[in-house]
Amino acid sequence: MRGRPHLFTSYEGEQSLLPTWTQRVMLALFLVLLVTIPLQFVPGVQFLGSDSWLLVLNRVMIYAIGALGINILTGLAGQVSLGHAFFMGIGAYTAVVLGAPASDRFWGMGLPIWIWLPAAGIVAAIVGIIVAPTAVRVRGLYLAIVTLGLVFIGEHLFRNLTFITGGAGLGRDWPELAFRFWKEEEPLIDFSSRGPWFGIEFSGAAKTYFFMLVLLILFTLWHKNLARTRIGRAFQSIRDRDIAAEVMGVADAKNKLRAFAISSFFAGVAGALLGALVGRLVPETWNLLLSVQFVAIILIGGAGTTAGTLLGSFFVVAIPRMVEDLTRMLSVQVRTDGPFAWLGDFIIADQGDFGLVSTVANGPGLSIFQTNLALYGFLIIIFLIFEPLGLFGVWIRIRNYWKGWPFSY
Repeated sequence: MRGRPHLFTSYEGEQSLLPTWTQRVMLALFLVLLVTIPLQFVPGVQFLGSDSWLLVLNRVMIYAIGALGINILTGLAGQVSLGHAFFMGIGAYTAVVLGAPASDRFWGMGLPIWIWLPAAGIVAAIVGIIVAPTAVRVRGLYLAIVTLGLVFIGEHLFRNLTFITGGAGLGRDWPELAFRFWKEEEPLIDFSSRGPWFGIEFSGAAKTYFFMLVLLILFTLWHKNLARTRIGRAFQSIRDRDIAAEVMGVADAKNKLRAFAISSFFAGVAGALLGALVGRLVPETWNLLLSVQFVAIILIGGAGTTAGTLLGSFFVVAIPRMVEDLTRMLSVQVRTDGPFAWLGDFIIADQGDFGLVSTVANGPGLSIFQTNLALYGFLIIIFLIFEPLGLFGVWIRIRNYWKGWPFSY
């Protein structure tokens, strides 16, 4: 209602995806911005259209799909899981068996993407359904330990099933991101190589970006709509008070199984896309650190929220690139005695006396990789203590302050 955006006169209006015109306009503008990033039209974000940053954004969107999956399990259903990397690995190796060509060493069927990509999610969901009856018997810390065991089991299997994975430290080639009707040599749409689209020349990274953007929009709509359905409300009731929910008629075990299955589907698709994007991954990729990254995404972004999950994905995945660029910039400032040389002397370990971050492999201080790991842990602690809703909670505070200004209440 005009002038009363939060006055709803029907359940349909309250449960709509975008109940206010402000949200609709902001979303439309944001989608326009995302579509024009590879075109480098918008001032201030033109650097994001470079191939190096498009690769980062492609990884962000893949991680966002996987994070939406674990947000369904942990954020909506309240089931703590550290086994997300295991289901991503299941999806990835399903994709490589179905999509990659066979050889003397490896299994492969050479099927097109419209088969191996959905199949990656379906097989991961089936494995999730198989695991769920055991996992739903425990809760809290015990559930986290059970799912942690899945990661170690997966690492062992992935290292030893060499005819599927390629073996430890070696890996194998994933199928390319290209659309074929069947097994014809020339793909109908090739997302990984430079070429014209609608009269505009795009790089392979830009084509992949548009493909990932479409998939992310579809999975985001699925996630957002799921939270509004009967199943989504059942997940949330189990998260808040599982015993009370079961007394009121919510099938606890059945809905936990559903949460595991849907979350595993998201993870399987994300794993298949990650393998296809990188091209070759070793079995050690699907380890505990990858699962921790997804936990960091939903905690930093905001557990249980769609927008927070997307914000957390960009924040966590783009941090390593930001830290690397900032470190290099400060290193140049020190060498050229620039205006920020004093900051470089304080941060860069191999340039000053009090530095924390090293730009060389065997230098003093933390490497960039170690710095990112420390930063993940620090941010998780900070957000858990001071802002449980993560970046989404920060946005809510800013929005409420802006709406209430100049009043403080």
